[in-house]
Amino acid sequence: MTRSPNLRMGMFTLLALAALMAWDATTGDLALARMAGSALGFPLRSNPFMVHVMHEGMRDLSWVLVISLFVAIRWPLGFLRRLSTGERAQLALTVLASVIAVSLLKHASHTSCPWDLQEFGGVARYVSHWSWGLDDGGPGGCFPAGHASAAFAYVGGYFVLRRTVPRAAAIWLVLAMVAGLLLGVSQQLRGAHYMSHTFWTAWVCWTVGFVIDLAATRFKAHAVHQPTASVHAGS
Repeated sequence: MTRSPNLRMGMFTLLALAALMAWDATTGDLALARMAGSALGFPLRSNPFMVHVMHEGMRDLSWVLVISLFVAIRWPLGFLRRLSTGERAQLALTVLASVIAVSLLKHASHTSCPWDLQEFGGVARYVSHWSWGLDDGGPGGCFPAGHASAAFAYVGGYFVLRRTVPRAAAIWLVLAMVAGLLLGVSQQLRGAHYMSHTFWTAWVCWTVGFVIDLAATRFKAHAVHQPTASVHAGS
């Protein structure tokens, strides 16, 4: 029996979740943090390129792209012209919803950043972000990786593009994933996040895009059948 694309996507999403849970069962986060920092802190924390280009510059560029996507709902350019107005709206809203989802999780988190840990010159102790209700003694608000969402938020665009422009969808997905990993690694080197924070951001953004696409597809299918049902009811 041939599985539907959405079923395959759902299975992949669950497998990715299982892989993330497996990563959290290891000490990979601390091991990688120790490669970038020491008791003296993280040497690249205030590096001009890391701060002004990889952090502030990429964040600002991301917001310019978000605004451009909303403008493109009305005035599309390039391959976006091949999408319907509803699909372009879904694309823009998916990116914004992904950023909001990560931001909400981040603000509710009690997990502190690596540079806040005692072994890196801070005051916090390491506590898994799954130890809910257990304070690590630091400022918290560090899980998942908000900065990486500046790129990973665009991952959900793959679901919008795949049916109309599959080649562009594949390129879009690869670029979003590579950019997100680069931003995540840059923050890892600065001590701003653990690697798992970056992975979780990617998963959250992917899942938000997938869920929105499922809802949009269901809405379209209902809208198509609704007029037919109304005609039969009036005959």
